Amino acid sequence: MKYIVILGDGMSDYPVDELNSRTPLQVAKKPNMDFIAKKGVSGMLKTIQDGFEPGSDVANLSVLGYDVRKCHTGRAPIEAANMGINLSNDEVAFRCNFFTEECGILKDYCAGHITSGEGKILIDLLNKKFSDELKAINGKFYAGVSYRNIFVCKVKDAKSKNFVCQPPHNIVGAEIEKNLITVKNDNKDNKDNKSNKDNKSNKDNKDKEINLNSHPSDISNAGLEIAKKLNHLMLKSWEILEKSEINRKREREGKNKANMIWFWGQGKKPKMEEFKAKYNLKGAIISAVDLIKGIGKLAGMDVIEVKGATGLWDTNYDGKAMACIKALDDHDFVYVHVEATDEAGHLGDINLKILSIENLDKMAGKILQEIKNKGIEAKIAILPDHATPIKVKTHTTDLVPFAIYSTKSKDEK
Repeated sequence: MKYIVILGDGMSDYPVDELNSRTPLQVAKKPNMDFIAKKGVSGMLKTIQDGFEPGSDVANLSVLGYDVRKCHTGRAPIEAANMGINLSNDEVAFRCNFFTEECGILKDYCAGHITSGEGKILIDLLNKKFSDELKAINGKFYAGVSYRNIFVCKVKDAKSKNFVCQPPHNIVGAEIEKNLITVKNDNKDNKDNKSNKDNKSNKDNKDKEINLNSHPSDISNAGLEIAKKLNHLMLKSWEILEKSEINRKREREGKNKANMIWFWGQGKKPKMEEFKAKYNLKGAIISAVDLIKGIGKLAGMDVIEVKGATGLWDTNYDGKAMACIKALDDHDFVYVHVEATDEAGHLGDINLKILSIENLDKMAGKILQEIKNKGIEAKIAILPDHATPIKVKTHTTDLVPFAIYSTKSKDEK
């Protein structure tokens, strides 16, 4: 028996007024998903464990059966793993987005989906121009895919979880300076904390955010100083990026500029049980994004690259389908991830999300047909990792729908 998971990132949604109170998933023409649901079993799944943000890192780990309370430290170190960045114990990785700033507002969290080639040039520029600042914190920028990059620095005396960093896709349209990195206090017992003197009724100071200009004794000065330096890098990046040749060209072409950077999703090197040891199945992952591929690498799965896989709506759906079928020759489990549905949700683009769902369905149909042609016995699950509703343009903690179909007879499912 073979096992296939087809995952549409952010595919589920809320009813949309323009669709007569139906969701994009309801409106989309999806005969293959309908077949899987009709012939198989379906239900609702909780992918975001209590106390965790509804990120794709948490959700995909949950879909794969991992307890995020034990293995999750943050999004960025997972992406770093795929990029071959080997973190030391005192290093913290941050996701570093390029974004578009306009009049002090975060206008576009993805800088118009800047190309990876353009992004690499800008990352090299930041490493050069920030050389002195980076030496002070042993920091370095690493170019990733499109707007998604990684920044690594040493944080010896502070916990990465104490940095409060806002995901940029959650604050589109907000003032940048009101959403910079802060530090939170997770020590409940320190009686010398000056903030407690100002608010004696607050007996439990857990998760209290600390003003970066103060120095409470239960937060290391190192943590505060790192946060200040990271905020400095983000704000000063505008001076370097705004007038770069890349952004002058993008402006001439009417594209959103990548004129600032944003740090978030931080964490230290995680420890994960290998997929093979966990399930006694040899697994493979097919995706265009570093996060999902990083999960695969940390879990000891084979990461299969597909030419033309972009992480957007123009990805190579047929290539992913055929890569899945080929992988079944020597793998027991294949995880096929499609990012396009999530990106369309973040953009709030109804038609693009419907189109992305329909393209994903065609990919699923090709996989179903090839399995039938080759006589492969398989169980196929199709689902989102989380919802990215058009109305809110960000991730939510809602339960997600799933459907599972077996090629074997009904009583053997």
